[in-house]
Amino acid sequence: MSVPPVERFDWKGRLLACVVRAGYSPDRTTFLTANELPLQLGFIVYGADAEIPRHVHRPLERHLTGTSEVLLVKSGRCWLDVYNDDRELVGSTELAAGDVMLMVAGGHGFRMIEDTMLLEVKQGPYTGLDEKERF
Repeated sequence: MSVPPVERFDWKGRLLACVVRAGYSPDRTTFLTANELPLQLGFIVYGADAEIPRHVHRPLERHLTGTSEVLLVKSGRCWLDVYNDDRELVGSTELAAGDVMLMVAGGHGFRMIEDTMLLEVKQGPYTGLDEKERF
């Protein structure tokens, strides 16, 4: 069975998680998420002589609820389990080196198949409070 290059986990019409396989390489700029999400995931594609002009991002005030995160599997393999807001399993998929996962809603867990290193990017600032509810 072939693994899709982009795998979405949706529940009641809402994106919970998106997995992008290491081998996925679009030939043009492609965003995989909607503009209204607190964290967007996409590929920006430029030709060899293109340039991104220097810029800064204006200090816009944003109001967020929840924490979105991106994980990159640097090495190893693991299972990703995705849960809905009712803490029910929606689906599972195996992740390998180079795969990227975006979590925007619901819950998630990981089961390591072998020694695994994950690179995590998430919203801050870190509050120092216990921000996770385990189930």
